[in-house]
Amino acid sequence: MPGLAWQKSSYCPEGNSCIHIAATPDTIHLTESADPTGAVLTTTPAAFGTLIAALKKKPVPVGEGAHDDAPFRLRSADTVVTTTRHKWNAFVLGVQAGEFDHFAVTR
Repeated sequence: MPGLAWQKSSYCPEGNSCIHIAATPDTIHLTESADPTGAVLTTTPAAFGTLIAALKKKPVPVGEGAHDDAPFRLRSADTVVTTTRHKWNAFVLGVQAGEFDHFAVTR
């Protein structure tokens, strides 16, 4: 999606390959920058707010599985974004640090 300003978590590993979030006035977009299909999940700011509120209640990802590079899939009705558990956990840590709160604000 050209023209969007994509943001990733500061907890992502070196390089740009990670879960990225971008917004338009009415939608939030989520993608894995390394996903060869270029799949992008699209949702509303309110639904994204519900997601980040739920992720903030989860324990901080540490220990066994926190650095797993096995495929991890995010699904909507007709879109699948594939990432890894490690990158998902980096995204969750960013959510828990409030790095994506501004995307959940109703515009």
